[in-house]
Amino acid sequence: MLLYNLEFLFYCCTVVTLIVTICTTVAYYVNSRRAEDDPKKRNYHPLAILLAPITFPLFAVFYISIFILRVITYGVFMILFIIAMLIIRKPFILEWLKKNATIIGDLLLEANTLLIRIFLRPWASPRGSA
Repeated sequence: MLLYNLEFLFYCCTVVTLIVTICTTVAYYVNSRRAEDDPKKRNYHPLAILLAPITFPLFAVFYISIFILRVITYGVFMILFIIAMLIIRKPFILEWLKKNATIIGDLLLEANTLLIRIFLRPWASPRGSA
């Protein structure tokens, strides 16, 4: 039974590898046929076609893991939010969000103003002065 499963796994991996290689080959061919002044034209290395079957499973596992982590985080947040709304009836979350948004916004405005004064000094005269 185990041998049958390994054989089936081998065939599935072979088919997936073949499909990924065909997709990357077609994409490379379509890209190479584009005009030089086409904004969609990219400069791909031909050996990237052979690397695709190796990187595809890694990227697939990475994206699936990130998706699962986002779902778990969202679920935990929803459960905690519902519990907090049932136990504590005052809108503390909105007050906390407003305070944190103000702090973050002030920091960003201060940093952006500093960047503008450093890099755009000739054009960034203070307001009200001519």
